Amino acid sequence: MTEDRRLETGDWKDHRGVAIILVLLAMMLLSALGMALALTTSSERQVAATYGWSTEVFYGADAAFERAAQDLSQVPDWNLVLNGGTSTFVDGVPGQRTLPDGSVLNLTQATDTVNCGRSPCSLADLQATTARRPWGTNNPIWRLYAYGTLADFSPSAAIDSNVYVVVWVADDPLETDGMPLIDGETTSGPNPGAGLLQVLVHAYGPSGTRRVIEATLGRTPRIRVLSWRELRQPT
Repeated sequence: MTEDRRLETGDWKDHRGVAIILVLLAMMLLSALGMALALTTSSERQVAATYGWSTEVFYGADAAFERAAQDLSQVPDWNLVLNGGTSTFVDGVPGQRTLPDGSVLNLTQATDTVNCGRSPCSLADLQATTARRPWGTNNPIWRLYAYGTLADFSPSAAIDSNVYVVVWVADDPLETDGMPLIDGETTSGPNPGAGLLQVLVHAYGPSGTRRVIEATLGRTPRIRVLSWRELRQPT
């Protein structure tokens, strides 16, 4: 039997079967590589978008703090805001708000949460001595002060952002008067927290992004920022 004749028999058919298997394996490998490349590209794009949103939300929180500090500097008596007075920057009565990611934020429940870690929050809960709030009757009671979308900061609509910001204010826990809704009662003696006000800002963006800033303002006699920090683990 000649060589050409052997190629027409089963030997050549066997080789053709191996070739088909190799081609299929190569196609599967290329498909897997293509899918991996697509997933990597998608993941990198998502990471970049999340980083951009987080940055925007952070600057939104800082802008809200600056706006609140400016408004507070115009308030002659901080007892007014400790008893429920609000900023000129509010978007209506407290209630439910739709955040940029489509979730719903209840401002009343959020206030309970920043105070007690849960909602509802009773007076006994507010005055309880815990690891988070170890000052007892001097525990700060956070009050809503300013809230709305970042775009509403500018009457001319110069800010193109749907970041939602919420600002709370509270008495400083250094006070010793046991009256967290009064700024520095001194009739019974010196009060180390007199003239100090805490500010808490939450900013919400797409995909559940949130950044939190906490600061302390002092009236000495003009308004000054005594401390400022970003909370990495919101509470």
